[in-house]
Amino acid sequence: MTEGLSAAVGAAVRRLRHDRGWTLAELSARAEVPLSSLSKVELGQTSLGYEVLIRLCRALEVDVDHLIKPEIMEAVPPRQPGRRAVIRAGEGESRDIGGLAGLAGATDLLRRDFTPVVLEVVEGQRTGRLLRAQGDAYLTVLTGAVVLHSDIYAPLSLGIGDGVYFDGGMGFALTAEQGQPSRALLIHQGANVVED
Repeated sequence: MTEGLSAAVGAAVRRLRHDRGWTLAELSARAEVPLSSLSKVELGQTSLGYEVLIRLCRALEVDVDHLIKPEIMEAVPPRQPGRRAVIRAGEGESRDIGGLAGLAGATDLLRRDFTPVVLEVVEGQRTGRLLRAQGDAYLTVLTGAVVLHSDIYAPLSLGIGDGVYFDGGMGFALTAEQGQPSRALLIHQGANVVED
């Protein structure tokens, strides 16, 4: 594979992974490709063998053409009005967002402006790193009570039905008020939330 083609394939893999909201480690596990090798592939620093190419295609659920000829993805016609994705209660793609278990909806849509995730907030103490999302975010409490922590503001307590619209680029974390298990809907731009 030529250097230019390796870079194009790497960029296509990264874009498809981001569209699905997967971390590098998640794609590595799904494709059974070592994390260090996958990182080099995405950066265009190594050429792909046939076996690795096929594993990535299977994990990403795309044809080889989508990686070899990334312009195919770019040539997809603009979205037509009337798209929809139905998310039934308890259904969705499993997500781990900073240690919070969640179910993301509408992940079958390849191009979407935002991602809704229902999170189970059970920890009463903030541990670990802060989270960051691309662009704006919105959080509303479905059950229980949640505390929104950030690297800019004092902790904010939210009860059932309360919501907050905020800059997702601001570091944030969620805990359950008084350790009471809670559920919250987080809507963020893009396909994923990253740990700081």
